Amino acid sequence: MYTDSAYWQNSRLDFKDKKHPLFVGSAGTYHLYSKQKLPTYRPRGRLDYQLLYIASGKAHFYFHGKEEIVPAGNMVLYRPKEEQRYYYYGVDHTEVYWVHFTGNNVKNLLKKYGIPDHAHVIHTGTSLDYKKIYLRMIQELKLCKPHYEEVLAHYMEALFIMISRLQGDRPRIKSSYLIDEMDHTVTYFHHHYHNSISIEEYAHLHGMSVSWFIRNFKEYTGSTPTQYILSLRISNAQSLLESTSYNITEIANIVGYDNPLYFSRLFKKQCGISPSEFRRQLTE
Repeated sequence: MYTDSAYWQNSRLDFKDKKHPLFVGSAGTYHLYSKQKLPTYRPRGRLDYQLLYIASGKAHFYFHGKEEIVPAGNMVLYRPKEEQRYYYYGVDHTEVYWVHFTGNNVKNLLKKYGIPDHAHVIHTGTSLDYKKIYLRMIQELKLCKPHYEEVLAHYMEALFIMISRLQGDRPRIKSSYLIDEMDHTVTYFHHHYHNSISIEEYAHLHGMSVSWFIRNFKEYTGSTPTQYILSLRISNAQSLLESTSYNITEIANIVGYDNPLYFSRLFKKQCGISPSEFRRQLTE
């Protein structure tokens, strides 16, 4: 299991903040590979809000005592003092991102961005932009650079905006077949991004024309299949640079590149800095 998380002032205690309109207390991610089961049960809930994003696989949630299986492409919102009971299973290869937040204006912000008052599951589709925002929040909580609390609030509101925008775009794909096909593709890419994937072969194997597949995938995720795989590789490389001692060549191989120089050029083009510079900034 891969896990990465960070907490405001390194405290795992939940809290309610009344001084700020929006305040982020913690953020993290889990990716289950071999761990059989990861349960969470908070019968009295928390004092803050929690927003979870299912990036791949699926998760099992219980709302009012009834189980609901939530697949990738959805977010789950818990409000203060709501019972929280959910499970991740290794067989599902679940990848989830989470953030806890509070503040004196949260209710108005949720309303402003069209998030229903009593909704738990929010269908948003799968987007790498979500993952990037969560990873940036984790990094800000770790580094604690000047004004990081304001930056975290900015990222949190940016996440609300992304949810609102992509929810508005979602009706373009109305067929349940298309949604299932795109969800399956996203899951496949998350599991095999480090391998050589031919978009043409994938489309043909699944009975789709290449142009039809690329067009519908982009409508569903906001990226072409090639861009999506590239972003998966780069974002996972960032995670390895942050959380492991692997050298650049080893990380390049892990995420699917035999040539570390080519990997470094791609990384710099996507992130604006080289992998070594990215790692060095984490220790400054």
